[in-house]
Amino acid sequence: MPLRYERIFLIAIAAIVLALDQVTKAWIVQNLAPGQSRELAEWLTPILSLTYVTNTGVAFGLFQGLGDVLMVVALLTIALILAFSRSFPPGQWLLYFAMGLQLGGAMGNLTDRILRGAVVDFIDLNFWPLHHWPIFNIADTSIVVGVGLVLLTIWRENRKEHRDGNCDVRLRA
Repeated sequence: MPLRYERIFLIAIAAIVLALDQVTKAWIVQNLAPGQSRELAEWLTPILSLTYVTNTGVAFGLFQGLGDVLMVVALLTIALILAFSRSFPPGQWLLYFAMGLQLGGAMGNLTDRILRGAVVDFIDLNFWPLHHWPIFNIADTSIVVGVGLVLLTIWRENRKEHRDGNCDVRLRA
């Protein structure tokens, strides 16, 4: 079965996310010491700064110390996205984009776990009400946005089915 354009799009999005994630993390590791912060611009400091921290948990610092388990979860996630992407309906570009974001994010954080033993986080939001928000990275952002877009896609499809009268609810005995 040849690759459809949508699957190529999914893989391209994942590759872009992975590259952007790893380039930004490499810059942070090279230019900041762990725990060090840097302003991007004086006017941006009340909103955002860069702070180098490492994370052995999942997105936003949750579940610290589960690195080996999370490596297995990331590998399974990557395998499932690639396997199930073959069955995604054609023409669902938003779904392919969302899954590409999630695939790239999973690959980015997995790469950190393999190469560095922990995930590099650096995006530090400083504005209220997020001034105590955990520090995160491009991969985390891609995963969260990807999940949100999948939920939006499901919601839109459900609305369309209801509007078109294609809802077929059957009780099974």
